[in-house]
Amino acid sequence: MAVLLAIGTRKGLWLATSTDDRASWEVTGPHHPMTEVYAVGIDTRRATPRLLAGVTSEHFGPSVATSDDLGATWAEPDHAPIAFPADTGESLARTWQLVPGPASEPDVVYAGTEPSALFRSTDGGRTYELVRGLWDHPHREHWTPGGGGKAIHTVLPHPGDPARVTVAMSTGGVYRTEDGGASWQASNTGIKAVHVPDPYPEYGQCVHKVARHPAEPDRLFAQVHHGVYRSDDAGATWQSIADGLPSDFGFPVVVHPHRPEVIYTFPLVADAMRFPPDGRCRVYRSEDAGKSWEALGPGLPDGYWAGVMRDAMCTDDADPAGVYFGSRTGDVYASRDDGDSWQLVAAHLPDVLSVRAARV
Repeated sequence: MAVLLAIGTRKGLWLATSTDDRASWEVTGPHHPMTEVYAVGIDTRRATPRLLAGVTSEHFGPSVATSDDLGATWAEPDHAPIAFPADTGESLARTWQLVPGPASEPDVVYAGTEPSALFRSTDGGRTYELVRGLWDHPHREHWTPGGGGKAIHTVLPHPGDPARVTVAMSTGGVYRTEDGGASWQASNTGIKAVHVPDPYPEYGQCVHKVARHPAEPDRLFAQVHHGVYRSDDAGATWQSIADGLPSDFGFPVVVHPHRPEVIYTFPLVADAMRFPPDGRCRVYRSEDAGKSWEALGPGLPDGYWAGVMRDAMCTDDADPAGVYFGSRTGDVYASRDDGDSWQLVAAHLPDVLSVRAARV
């Protein structure tokens, strides 16, 4: 079994490959040096997986590069693959999310961007069109930037119904469509907003990440700016599951590839203290959908003062599952036993922004 781990950083993309059941790794890079890679996707719906990288150059601006040979070569169009129509008066700052659509739509890829918008590709991620229904939503003028910008960072196509898509943004909250993107509704009931006078507004929450398992598509998990939540009704309502964590602040939340009730997160002290509690680098796992939590530490360091960002944690689909995360100090850790133990894959890379893993 070969596993590919794509690591997006502030100065390029690194690729780590394991051919011995994730016991050791060969790391290559940088690909696309001196670009910010906020978004990485691995599309395994085709015979040879397609890699997608949202690259942002200070000189050339943002683009999407694709590779059909596991990173040996890359294709990047001469024209901007993601561009706002002229009538919007906006320009693309960067791509925050690249997500393959459901299996029933093998050529569909979604992109979440800054400023907050959703784009859809029907040619495997080479060109994209703006999803007007969300862009024209009356709430849009009230969406505001979070600490990292005003961006859609979560896109969750429904695995069984192509008309249903859920997105999340900072700052704006969770929105969902059931008609292919023609109309959208805010879905934040129960999520607390700590930065506005009304603690439970219809929209405006600073959601950091949302995840779900395809076998339980109506159960969602969210890491919020001070809050961890679960929804059992596709996002219509949310309940806190933060009890048992050392802090309710963090960025990533990830679901186990085979066990829908198992989730992972990486708590940080607070919004103004973005490092692990007591400097102990720990991933937290719940095996009962957030009712209880345990710290996973073997192989992870103490005296560690780096954070893990919203897209910098992921799993593969092997059994037992591989779990991965990268930090803002450029360390990348991997577990090949569901998170029970960890090893260092790479150190001293640039600030890690995104990681994705897949069997290839």
